[in-house]
Amino acid sequence: MAQHKTLTDFAADGTMITAPDGACLFRPDDPVSAFLIVVAGTVRVEHSTPAGRTVTLYRVEVGDSCVLTTTCLLSARAYSGFGYAEGPVRAIAIPADRFRHLLGTDPAFQEVVFRGFAQRVGELTDVIDTLLVHRTDLRIAHWLGTRSAQDLNMTHEDIAQELGTAREVVSRTLKALERNGWIETARGHVRIIDQAALCHHARAHTV
Repeated sequence: MAQHKTLTDFAADGTMITAPDGACLFRPDDPVSAFLIVVAGTVRVEHSTPAGRTVTLYRVEVGDSCVLTTTCLLSARAYSGFGYAEGPVRAIAIPADRFRHLLGTDPAFQEVVFRGFAQRVGELTDVIDTLLVHRTDLRIAHWLGTRSAQDLNMTHEDIAQELGTAREVVSRTLKALERNGWIETARGHVRIIDQAALCHHARAHTV
């Protein structure tokens, strides 16, 4: 049985680019010149409102591509969000013309691009549902309860940006969670003590 191809199987169709930690890879109104496949590091994709509030939409991990980039290439539109390197990033950049050629002539490329596209759209739907339906304090509790690391070196502003809310809301919620004994906070640091309690709190109070 033939194995499915992955995006990195098309490395020969592009060139390698690099970006240092924290670099802005794209911003609103930038033209899209290439289809990017991450091979090292992570790209955080964000959207900002006119009022200046920012929410993290998703992260592009190793072996993945950016659904925003794909959408812009397919629609011939400029970027509408920001992309930042988290850690040093290396990526394969397939020029826009080559991307369109492969998409129109190579069934394997079509399959791998649209498989990743569909998966990411599903994740975006979950983000939108969370933003619209769930209380912010419960989103924060759930987010903390589902972290893989027990210690988070993040400021209140970092968490607010991650979840698309205000720093004041994060600070108020963290104080309440700390009073419950579920977390400990220090400047630029959150220590998660009881992940199960955080997740239970989020589930129990979700309408």
